[in-house]
Amino acid sequence: MAKRPTTFFTVGYEHTTLPGLIAGLKAAGVTRIIDTRDVANSRRAGFSKKLLAASLEEEGIGYIHLRPLGTPKAGREANRAGLMDEFRRIYEASFMRPEAQLALLEAEELICAQPTALLCFCGDGAKCHRHRIAQALEEKGLKRKEIAFR
Repeated sequence: MAKRPTTFFTVGYEHTTLPGLIAGLKAAGVTRIIDTRDVANSRRAGFSKKLLAASLEEEGIGYIHLRPLGTPKAGREANRAGLMDEFRRIYEASFMRPEAQLALLEAEELICAQPTALLCFCGDGAKCHRHRIAQALEEKGLKRKEIAFR
């Protein structure tokens, strides 16, 4: 019987390019991305949902968008303004919604099936909603590794 993966990765693409992201994912052995952005569009070339999914697929990396895990607009605005307590309060309320908790369970199942990374824009995981998602997954016994670019 194959051992189930117990480690997941987190990654932000703020400080990299699409080829850099793909290289980092491959180096870590990641075979699937879970996009945790509320809105999977980007001003950065290659990071909008359809093109990102197609580019990853060409490299043998699966893509799934779990929108309920994303940060609502008010939270993104608070984060950009540096209002981190407000950002965390807004995100926590969103994260506790039933649809977000169902998406968290789906993420856990996906992680346990194959090497998976949680993706969003923010290059600093500590200032990002994916930190909260990762904490919840760690509470379930999974281990986190950050893929960092600088």
